[in-house]
Amino acid sequence: MRISIVTVSFNQAAFVERTIQSVLAQGYDDLEYIIVDPGSTDGSREVIKRYSSNLATTILEPDKGAADGLNKGFVLATGDIFGFLNSDDTLLPGALEKVAAHLKSHPNIDVVSGNAHVIDEHDRVLRKTFTDRFSLRDAAYRISSVIQPSTFFRREAFQGTRGFNPINRCCWDGELWVDMAEQGARFGCINEFLSCYRLHGQSITGTGKLAGLYAEYSERVFRRVIGRPKRPGDELIRQALRARRLLVNWRDAAERLMRGPIFGRCTVSEKLPVQ
Repeated sequence: MRISIVTVSFNQAAFVERTIQSVLAQGYDDLEYIIVDPGSTDGSREVIKRYSSNLATTILEPDKGAADGLNKGFVLATGDIFGFLNSDDTLLPGALEKVAAHLKSHPNIDVVSGNAHVIDEHDRVLRKTFTDRFSLRDAAYRISSVIQPSTFFRREAFQGTRGFNPINRCCWDGELWVDMAEQGARFGCINEFLSCYRLHGQSITGTGKLAGLYAEYSERVFRRVIGRPKRPGDELIRQALRARRLLVNWRDAAERLMRGPIFGRCTVSEKLPVQ
């Protein structure tokens, strides 16, 4: 099974080489790696060029944001399995073999998500995070947590959607999961650590700097999935679903209790906002 990975990079010279190396070091026989850079000026493009002979395609042209860049990359992708990796995240060794084996043995699954290590800018592990099994109801009530760099999907599941929404500036991955689910895609989990999810002083999740946009996105998804605006009683439903999640995904709840949250987190050593 061919796996296509797309990375969008913009001014991430501090991290992008580690991202590229983690993908190329997978040793997966049928890998197609595509990198999109809309115009970095910090040396990122020079890093990318050093690895150009190992890349299937490099797209170096302006875009309308990360979602648009991902769409450009996936238009050229030819794999049976798709995944996308931010230019500050990394794959763990053997991740692609595990994903391919799982999807081969589970033909009824279209989207599979694994777990991740949450790391800082120095690659230090801050905590572990365990994925939830995605559902539209849980997404509407902001309960479902699907770990993006540890999530892979069949080509057909992606092509059944409109792709990434270029207007979405905060949660284009979450909207894609909703699109896939509404088109009938079947979601599953793999109990494996597949990636490292990096938090640092410029990361969206780490800083929580797009919290306002996320609130707007959440309201829009709720109306779309539930079919009405939120009511006062919906907060009680959300809390009941949250309590259920704490029991079902108790490992993630324990990590949060012992080592803190992800969204808006601040590392003690650097005093930088991270999630």
